[in-house]
Amino acid sequence: MSENPASKVQEENPEKETSISEETMSNSQSAEFENNPIDELKEEGIPKNIPAADNSTSRINKGDLESAGFTLDEFASLLSKYDYNFKPGDIVNGTVFALESKGAMIDIGAKTAAFMPMQEVSINRVEGLSDVLQPSEIREFFIMTEENEDGQLSLSIRRIEYQRAWERVRQLQKEDATIYSEVFATNRGGALVRVEGLRGFIPGSHISTRKAKEELVADFLPLKFLEVDEERNRLVLSHRRALVERKMNRLEVGEVVVGAVRGIKPYGAFIDIGGVSGLLHISEISHEHIETPHSVLNVNDQMKVMIIDLDAERGRISLSTKALEPEPGDMLTDPQKVFDKAEEMAARYKQMLLEQAEEGEDPIAVMTI
Repeated sequence: MSENPASKVQEENPEKETSISEETMSNSQSAEFENNPIDELKEEGIPKNIPAADNSTSRINKGDLESAGFTLDEFASLLSKYDYNFKPGDIVNGTVFALESKGAMIDIGAKTAAFMPMQEVSINRVEGLSDVLQPSEIREFFIMTEENEDGQLSLSIRRIEYQRAWERVRQLQKEDATIYSEVFATNRGGALVRVEGLRGFIPGSHISTRKAKEELVADFLPLKFLEVDEERNRLVLSHRRALVERKMNRLEVGEVVVGAVRGIKPYGAFIDIGGVSGLLHISEISHEHIETPHSVLNVNDQMKVMIIDLDAERGRISLSTKALEPEPGDMLTDPQKVFDKAEEMAARYKQMLLEQAEEGEDPIAVMTI
């Protein structure tokens, strides 16, 4: 049987046939795909023999990273910088990049720009966003909510100001500081002021002025703190206590002062002494028993009283005319005599107190007997 020449060539030169087949296929592909991307890369000078994704030569190993100038730990740290994990209550830095009618768009580095509503721009009233923010400004923002369905966070400046305002107010109370604040409104119970942007209330009983309460609007008053309670959102202040403290710095127990009756209650009378009010309790009007202060005193009466106690903590000044009576009952029978001899009786009273103190008794306790 004769041998097939073609078969013999195939057996003797298998590699040559393969080469011919590949060349033929290559020519047919080039005819079919005129814009082969690999050829384009080759034309641009980029090598054609790019390793496949599953080729071991394409994988990065630890040695490669170290030779690149940083370690795996450094690489992980670099990645963590872009692993954002914002949550409500966080305070973050952000850049203002757009002011809109309803709020501001803020870049805090999240995948979507955050939004700050108009009402969250400040603890104080503002006319517009531009009163507080400027484009490209960088400042702190408080994250109010989780991301919404669009991946957007809600921000606030007001919450930061609110937190820091309470911190400052607590510190002022701790220092027992006197502050000045403008009355912006009044109501049946008292007056309203703002302290560090927070709304404060002055009870009517702690307003010490001859003006009608309604006339206090726009007046700046010296104030002391009575109550600071962030949880209940209560900030209560006293005008009277601030005035009393100021007056107390110039007053002393045992001193005689001139005052005018400003109000009479069943338990005593309130005496204006140089702009502050002191209480003349019914038990301190006379050595003799009286049924009611109205039987002895009238509103606007001018009288001399002696200071028997100064309570700066509660802003109270306690007064007495009983200690100035030359004879028990003179306030009922001859109040002018009490007025004329007030300084003389006060000097005697002070001397008695000194003697009591030397004997070990409490002068204040003696005064209030």
